[in-house]
Amino acid sequence: MSHTVDVPLEIKTALKNFRFKRRNQGSAALVIKINKKKLIMEEDELFDNISIEDLAEELPENSPRYVVLSYELQHSDGRTSFPLVLINWAPTSSEIGMMTLHASALWEFQAAADVSKVIEMREGAEGLTKEAIDKHLGVR
Repeated sequence: MSHTVDVPLEIKTALKNFRFKRRNQGSAALVIKINKKKLIMEEDELFDNISIEDLAEELPENSPRYVVLSYELQHSDGRTSFPLVLINWAPTSSEIGMMTLHASALWEFQAAADVSKVIEMREGAEGLTKEAIDKHLGVR
């Protein structure tokens, strides 16, 4: 029996709006969860101008999430850009059935979010830092 998780129109619209919102400072995050009973994705939280450390504290310790992050990136030449990054938040303490569902829907969510850079986060809040994201993005 196959369980597929639907990405409803509301989530696709929220992703599009998030992607095209003009930002001039701070990182922003759109957090999506899976409703296990309905097998659909739902918006969990939307954060504007949030630090990576604060975002890490807001994410659940025992439940997976997809986090689309508009990351404030300071370049060495003084420019600022806001690349989109998908954080696959999958703490090892999560319930195994949810982890399986979450993992099986990752590709579909990644396609809907239209984000090519994916960062896997399994160790929880202590692993989600500005330094970790910079490292994944190749920033020195």
